[in-house]
Amino acid sequence: MEEISAFEEFEKKDNLARRRSLLPIWIKIFTWLFLIGGAVAIGILICGFFLTNINLEIYGIQASHPYTLTGFLISILLIYKGTVAYGLWFEQKWAPQAAIIDGIMGIAICIIMMIIIPFTHSNINFTIRLELIPLYFYLQKMQKIKPIWKNI
Repeated sequence: MEEISAFEEFEKKDNLARRRSLLPIWIKIFTWLFLIGGAVAIGILICGFFLTNINLEIYGIQASHPYTLTGFLISILLIYKGTVAYGLWFEQKWAPQAAIIDGIMGIAICIIMMIIIPFTHSNINFTIRLELIPLYFYLQKMQKIKPIWKNI
């Protein structure tokens, strides 16, 4: 009688279809950056009382302390991006949908910070958000990967 090993999945040589292999190298690099960024954001929220001068920024949103409204918003965005990065790196089934939501949110926030906010706040100037370029390609790639990812 043949015994079935609990590690049989790892011992198979023909199991080459990995979800992670669907990701291009630039998304893998950003995945690691946002895994680290999400962990740092959690650390900043935990140690926020001890931080006197810290500059947080993402998509044109700026904060000088983590316990302000914009500081919480930036931290939540970074933690969400870290969660999406975790899902992509560890090949979770929900990761492409979360990545699509992340891309749409990022593009929407960039457009708001680029077009609407400069006209409603006099101390914020118009800037072209270059984050829109990789966000567009990220969104397109995740939409293309999603059906394949679910079937693997």
